Amino acid sequence: MKLSLISVALFVIAMVCSSSAQVSVYIGSPPPPLRVEVRGQMPGPGYAWVEGYWAPNGHHYRWVQGRWDRPPYEGASWNHPHYDHYKEGWQLHEGHWDHEDHDNHHDH
Repeated sequence: MKLSLISVALFVIAMVCSSSAQVSVYIGSPPPPLRVEVRGQMPGPGYAWVEGYWAPNGHHYRWVQGRWDRPPYEGASWNHPHYDHYKEGWQLHEGHWDHEDHDNHHDH
């Protein structure tokens, strides 16, 4: 009985630790300039444009096309993915929906 409780406890700890772990991918060269994309017609009311971006693909980049998407909740705004440079290389910070418009005061 004691051994099975210890096994369950270790399993739970392993699951919690692995679910919060993040894998960082660094690429030595900076991403190419963003592509200018032509937005197709909005498919209907309530959609928002999600810009395309360069995604890591091994030690290179691949273009992920922009798309129309429905925000997951009213008032959500899209925070586009971006790269930061570290001594290890360039790292992508994924785009995500947020309740605040962080680009509201920035010129594009």
